[in-house]
Amino acid sequence: MTIGPAPVLAILVGVFHSSLFVLLRGSAGGQLPLLVLAAVLGALAGDALGARLGVDLLRIGDFRLVAASVMAWLGIGIVAIVAILGPERRAGTGS
Repeated sequence: MTIGPAPVLAILVGVFHSSLFVLLRGSAGGQLPLLVLAAVLGALAGDALGARLGVDLLRIGDFRLVAASVMAWLGIGIVAIVAILGPERRAGTGS
């Protein structure tokens, strides 16, 4: 059983863009695993969507890098917006 290059490249693209987001923002706010997961799944979806729509601006083999990057950032953006709009975690009163 062999693994194709798309999942491996999606992991690399997702980790890279998540790292870039954390670098630009300054911290992940405790949501780094969700950011990485959303970016990796977004990169996989972006590659598939780019293949379906024929978006071939920059390719690495059969992997559509631009479409994967755009969808990775969309996934990161969704996680960041949900984290901002979601309820706050409150510390225990500790009585």
